[in-house]
Amino acid sequence: MLTSFSRWIGSRKRERALREHAIGDVLWEQTLAGLPFLDWLDAPGRARLRELSSLFLSQKQFSTAHELVLTDEICVAIAAQAALPVLNLGLEFYRGWVGVIVYPGEFVIRKTVEDEDGVVHEVVQDASGEAWEGGPVLLSWEDVKLSDGHGAYNVVIHEFAHKIDMLAGDADGRPPLIRRLHPDLSPREWEDIFDNAYDRFCRRVDGIPERRWTQFAETSLIDPYAADHPSEFFAVCSEALFVTPREFESEYPELYRLLARYYRQDPARVLATPFTPPA
Repeated sequence: MLTSFSRWIGSRKRERALREHAIGDVLWEQTLAGLPFLDWLDAPGRARLRELSSLFLSQKQFSTAHELVLTDEICVAIAAQAALPVLNLGLEFYRGWVGVIVYPGEFVIRKTVEDEDGVVHEVVQDASGEAWEGGPVLLSWEDVKLSDGHGAYNVVIHEFAHKIDMLAGDADGRPPLIRRLHPDLSPREWEDIFDNAYDRFCRRVDGIPERRWTQFAETSLIDPYAADHPSEFFAVCSEALFVTPREFESEYPELYRLLARYYRQDPARVLATPFTPPA
């Protein structure tokens, strides 16, 4: 009886959230037009993404910095991209925090870094996005608008992939495996495929001569930054999975299949029969 009542309460909350945070038709179409990499979604997929985006808006608190005016355009564009990775996983993968802070452009972050000798340094650097464990996601609106599908870059998917990774503890490139969602994916298989792919990528990056570094960075599907840490490799590859899926599958087929199984989405397969919007 209590279970039935709890489900009823949950359903009422969901319905109220969808009403109060409904995304209008015009704004939704404008949002999709600005995110052409979403074209692989069919009509039911887009409808589910729209609903999940509304629920995301109901659960998260948006704010801005440096006098950026918060608009519905900003909120919905970020919500749609944040909802995409968890479209078949659920918003519970974003539990435990509420804040999304949007800056006009790049912002300064300060970190403490321990070097190989154990000496701790304070580092100041510019950033386009940052995900804090148990805290907010920080995003540059200028960089959010760069997610046009022409390259694998997507700061929203990147930072929210970090949030998923952090559910299992420290961000380490080993996101949580949930039995009901990933019944055929074991931690051992994840480590074997992911760790090997990461090691190969790091060796590839390390082998690039300094004179060719700029060329490699400009032409590589996976940003060389991904070699910094397994968590960055996971986040950057998550960008590629959703933004440039066919290219990612072609260049890293085994890794593509692993991430597709994890996110329970297969955008490269869907693109084999392109979605045609109704007239």
